[in-house]
Amino acid sequence: MSSSATPAKSTTYAEATEAEKHAVLRKVTGSSFLGNFIEWFDYASYSYLATVIAFVFFPDTDHTVAVMSTFAVFALSFLVRPIGAIFWGNMGDKKGRKWALSVSILMMSGATFLIGCLPGYAVLGIGAPLLLLLLRMVQSFSAAGEYAGAATFIAEYAPHNHRGFYCSMVPASTATGLLVGSLLATFMFTVWGADSEFVVNWGWRIPFLLALPLGYITHYIRTHLEDSPVYEQMQERMKEMGEKVEHPIRTLLTKHLRVLLISFGACVLNAVGFYAVLTYLPNYLETTLHYDPSAASTITTIVLVVYIGFIFLSGRISDKVGRKKMLIGACVGFIVLTVPAFMLLSTLNFAVILCVELVMCLLLTINDGTLASYLTETFPTDVRYSGFALSFNLANAIFGGSASFISFWLIDITGNEIAPAWYMVAIAVVALIAMCMTHDHSGKKLDDVK
Repeated sequence: MSSSATPAKSTTYAEATEAEKHAVLRKVTGSSFLGNFIEWFDYASYSYLATVIAFVFFPDTDHTVAVMSTFAVFALSFLVRPIGAIFWGNMGDKKGRKWALSVSILMMSGATFLIGCLPGYAVLGIGAPLLLLLLRMVQSFSAAGEYAGAATFIAEYAPHNHRGFYCSMVPASTATGLLVGSLLATFMFTVWGADSEFVVNWGWRIPFLLALPLGYITHYIRTHLEDSPVYEQMQERMKEMGEKVEHPIRTLLTKHLRVLLISFGACVLNAVGFYAVLTYLPNYLETTLHYDPSAASTITTIVLVVYIGFIFLSGRISDKVGRKKMLIGACVGFIVLTVPAFMLLSTLNFAVILCVELVMCLLLTINDGTLASYLTETFPTDVRYSGFALSFNLANAIFGGSASFISFWLIDITGNEIAPAWYMVAIAVVALIAMCMTHDHSGKKLDDVK
């Protein structure tokens, strides 16, 4: 009477039918999409609601200082990301991708939920921003393994000749999180106003409170998946040889240091470009150019919708032409077009600003839609999670989280409204040098990467 019970338990992924493999791949990509969505929905909500959060958690003596302090908290929380990357990368290579992703999502969503429960400066005084910083650091620590782990998990399940397309699901979920955060902020600002009692007291909390149920759903899906076939095959080979993965980070730093440094260089453009284009520009338009907040939000929403479509296209093209060509092309594009783009923003013309942001968005997707698959192909299986997580999060800790703060600071000390553009050009030059030094493993089976 149990003959129809799940045969999948005794069938390996390699022995499964194509239909069964496709069903598993859907669950893997679905859980990876949702987990990464939660992380970036939080970041988007924090960025797009920064003016409200500044009012809630900091004294309102100087609103510009309060907004900069809000972004400073954002930047400081990123400093723990390399620590989180070392921890989750190490555990993901030692205990498996599934274990690391299942545990990190609970910690990440729990910290995000508690941010939504925090009293403000009027109640706790200086304790409010300190608790905000603490929870953002916990959230950032746990999120450090999410992007790298999700991409690694998908890459090790995906067909090798379609890896770029499937891995583009991760940056697509990032953009979707930003899009939903932007839509929610736009809706609240349009219906109630940015300084309304509802938004200041309760509205801004909604996206953070949603993290807990979404995180539990993601955790449930992940705990009912098997670990990736590439990782399990590596474990089987090592077991037969009487070996096991013991010190992934040590192995990474001693045997793959050059590759790690090159990968870090490749990630810096993504770190700055992502935050500059998708989260800083709306604030730049409002704060520096005094552009209409509603129009800025509308442009951001349109750009994010287009971005999601571009991401999948970029991933698919990278499967045809290779990751290296795509990433070099993005570097050159940012070097040539960023300064003219910032100059055109000052026209304050809706159509011009929209076109400029769409061009910047296209350049970013060429990079963003390719980077995840590039990083999974750069490191061997025994240090893949660690290598991806450390290079990606170190770049984001140093350059990503600070992008908005540095951009505002550069304008403040130079008095030049396009100073952030020159900063991005310099970063693009660094990334270009790194990409010229790398090897392209596009289309290789991940077992063949040494």
